[in-house]
Amino acid sequence: MLELGVKFLISYFIGSLLGAIIIGRLRGGVDIRTMGSGNAGGSNALRTQGITFALGVVVIDIGKGVIAAGVVPGLELPFVPLDAEISRTWLTICCGVAAVFGHVWPIYHHFRGGKGAATFVGTLLVINAALIIPLLVVWAAVLIFSGYVGLATMAAAVMLPVWVGLQYFPAERPLLIYCAVMAGFIVYWHRTNISRLRDGTEQRNTGLMLFRRKR
Repeated sequence: MLELGVKFLISYFIGSLLGAIIIGRLRGGVDIRTMGSGNAGGSNALRTQGITFALGVVVIDIGKGVIAAGVVPGLELPFVPLDAEISRTWLTICCGVAAVFGHVWPIYHHFRGGKGAATFVGTLLVINAALIIPLLVVWAAVLIFSGYVGLATMAAAVMLPVWVGLQYFPAERPLLIYCAVMAGFIVYWHRTNISRLRDGTEQRNTGLMLFRRKR
């Protein structure tokens, strides 16, 4: 349990390094949490700062998921022996969860972070990279037909455990549980988007839509 606890904390601290804050400081102290939707994620970065800023944010946020799930579980730490009773699969998943939680509730930034989707994608690149294809297909399809980034993210997250269940269950039970739990959290973290969608005030990216009403 010591190994699990220590590596969970390390992954959480890595997840707490927000790409939006890092890029913002390199840009002279820009804090996108005071702009747009107030979210420290890629979509708000794109909306308020442009594509270059947003790409930097997404690369960092995905990268820390890759590090947490792909590097931290295999670390040999002083005074922390490897625990033979802990499944390496579950250890990897726990480190992934910790990184996502760190992104949403970052200890370095007063627990005000993003919504976890990019970091979750980073963990999937390590755990099962093949899932990125259906995830991106659903995300892109919903986005180009609706224009809502938040809706596309939620739809892709909800689709994922269904896909895993159909393609991999019961062999990949831990993966199914991980995707289902994270889908629930991602929908919950987008609850303000859901409220704005219901009220008709959610910002729509019409430039990304395949079909648009002509004025």
